[in-house]
Amino acid sequence: MAKKIFWDKGHGGSDPGAVANGLQEKVLTHKIVEYAMSYLSTNYTGFEQRTSRTGDQSVELNSRDDLADNWGADVFVSVHINAGRGNGFETYIYSGNESAATQSLQNMLHAEILATMHEFGPTPDRGKKRADFVVLRETNMPAVLTENLFIDSSDHERLKNETFLRAVGEAHARGVAKFLDLRSIVSGPPQPTDSNRWRIQTGLFDNAETFARAIGRVKEKYSWLIHEQATSTDLNPRYRIVTGLFTGRNVAEYYADQLKKEFGWNVYIIEG
Repeated sequence: MAKKIFWDKGHGGSDPGAVANGLQEKVLTHKIVEYAMSYLSTNYTGFEQRTSRTGDQSVELNSRDDLADNWGADVFVSVHINAGRGNGFETYIYSGNESAATQSLQNMLHAEILATMHEFGPTPDRGKKRADFVVLRETNMPAVLTENLFIDSSDHERLKNETFLRAVGEAHARGVAKFLDLRSIVSGPPQPTDSNRWRIQTGLFDNAETFARAIGRVKEKYSWLIHEQATSTDLNPRYRIVTGLFTGRNVAEYYADQLKKEFGWNVYIIEG
């Protein structure tokens, strides 16, 4: 039986949510969820998904959990942007006696999203928290609310970056997919169309710690030989990952596309 995923886009319509720096929370949550839903549809099978609003509609707070409950959703994820001039990322589950499944969903989402945010720069981990939010208290399935940086602090620079929003949305999708153990759509690499050797260059990381985490994530998924590359020799070097040695540019393009989908990084193909 197909798993049912319900995405709650925070705010909407006459309720813009938090507003600052030329940004509206309702617009950002819409984008993040749309990226999440698109990523799931492209990369996984065995599920259905719905959302609390398809566009900029007003949706009553008390009706959001009803939409998920009446549909019989297996997972509920409510996406928000924080305010209060802080920095960083946090997640919430209900403050009552929550199930082990709910805690597991929170753990998977929190880890996946925070790791992705780190790839765009240091991101304070504000923790896995509990609260008496209506959408968490009244839902009948594992439910998590994410607060994705602060709209009214220096965080807003990343919230203006469409690549960042896409990566965060896709991280939400991967967290849900891991929790539900969704089946990945696997097509496999093509046959090479040339005999030249090619490598993939990806990522641009500002510090060695973030770089090491990124290498670890690639190694978890692929068994390629990975080369570290510093792009400058001053006091603030930046790092890239150079990986693989593929026969056929079309094969390298296939794996470059996989990396881009998986991690949201810019990817380049270089002759090896």
